[in-house]
Amino acid sequence: MRVLFAGTPAVAVPSLDALVDAGFDVVAVLTRPDAPVGRKRVLTPSPVARRAAELDIEVIHAARVDAEAVAKISAVHPDVAAIVAYGGLVPPAALDIPRHGWVNLHFSLLPAWRGAAPVQRSLMAGDDVTGAVTFRLEEGLDTGPVFGTLTEAVKPQDTAGDLLERLSHSGAVLLAQTLSAIQAGKASPQPQSGEVSLAPKLTLEDGHLNWSHPALAIGRQARGVTPEPGAWTLLDGQRLKLEPVLLRPDVSELAPGAVQLQGKSVLVGTGSHAVELTRVQPAGKKMMAAADWARGMNSLESVVFE
Repeated sequence: MRVLFAGTPAVAVPSLDALVDAGFDVVAVLTRPDAPVGRKRVLTPSPVARRAAELDIEVIHAARVDAEAVAKISAVHPDVAAIVAYGGLVPPAALDIPRHGWVNLHFSLLPAWRGAAPVQRSLMAGDDVTGAVTFRLEEGLDTGPVFGTLTEAVKPQDTAGDLLERLSHSGAVLLAQTLSAIQAGKASPQPQSGEVSLAPKLTLEDGHLNWSHPALAIGRQARGVTPEPGAWTLLDGQRLKLEPVLLRPDVSELAPGAVQLQGKSVLVGTGSHAVELTRVQPAGKKMMAAADWARGMNSLESVVFE
């Protein structure tokens, strides 16, 4: 079966590898164009593009699936298209090309968390269980019928990066199994059922911690935005980036945003009990242990995060 693979970030690479390892004829990869990376803004291929080059697979670069991209997809005559975090909408003209349609690996238990940031929004909402599904792509936002499902328990200290890493590998197996079922004529996608929730793309502001919120909500938010766009707070008008915090229910006397050094622990008050900072990154500096940052301050008595 001739497969077009569409994907861009590192979490899509295990799926590409799984399809190749399963013996599918991956005839081309659709991915977004090279993007500037780092302080020097060096144009860099996407992780999927790099892996496709290593596998000697044709690469179609497209910021969006326009008429030119549709023509290139049509020219490779795919029987099915597999898509994992490509980062763009697929129009009807492209959806109609493969005779078996497009199969999307999505990192949530649809219809929960339809959208671009399902794992991040799930963590921020405090879900105990998440997962991944394969479904038939259609014009609606993640609305198509589901081929297969897997579940994944959320660990107490999981960040979005941790959870996505695990789901990228288990989901790759699910995707390969789904395409095998389609090839064998045994796939039977079922309509989605359950409560719908949306997972819009994260913005920088989603990482801004509000210290008047309860500690549990702050902890979930920080884990959900790690590694991107990252948790942060304001100190003297400057952004201070933060790695995920630890809950400290034994400390409740600090006012929201107030910072205190207790031994080697840097504590911050919230709307409930305190949280403990792990690592911080002041503007223009590298990430460092929170205790080292605190010792470098003249005094924390007047420090209040905003």
